[in-house]
Amino acid sequence: MKVGVLGLQGDVPEQLAAVAGILGRTSAVTVRSVADLHRVDALLLPGGESTTIADLLQKIGLWLPLQERIREGLPVLATCAGMILLSTRLEPVPGGRDPPTQGPLEISIRRNDYGSQRESFEAPVRVAGLSGGPFPGVFIRAPRILKVRGTTKIIATRGKEIVGVRRRSVVGLTFHPELSGDPRLHEWFFRKVVGGR
Repeated sequence: MKVGVLGLQGDVPEQLAAVAGILGRTSAVTVRSVADLHRVDALLLPGGESTTIADLLQKIGLWLPLQERIREGLPVLATCAGMILLSTRLEPVPGGRDPPTQGPLEISIRRNDYGSQRESFEAPVRVAGLSGGPFPGVFIRAPRILKVRGTTKIIATRGKEIVGVRRRSVVGLTFHPELSGDPRLHEWFFRKVVGGR
């Protein structure tokens, strides 16, 4: 199995290391072109700066092919900025330039809603179907899920806050599992989402 990590900006090395640690180094592929995209069985959209990633996707002509592969059923794990890009509604941030969003996750979301970099934090997260107790969520300038609609399902919570959703083969998380040192969420994605297609 080849698992791609969108390699334009953000936590790319950390996501590649997470894939390699579970599936082996030869399974981890950096995706920077349409050709790269078409040779992977699953894709990770890393955290980073959502506006920058969106601009680069448009500039290199990868945005529309990515949407098409997702519509065809490509399993995707999108974290933080990656999840923002795959949401259906982005609530505007005053004074900010918001990226375009057009994705399969039927959610309303607001960027950086937990605060700036200084307000980043770690907190236990409960993930449906994940054994071994709460997952150590790493929240860095995290977006907030305001509303979940349609066939999108809630899969992760921090207290009463929704921090993870799934719609068919697309999973979105507001936190960074690749920075936690805990492989369980990636393992769950490969086993239940990629393997369960």
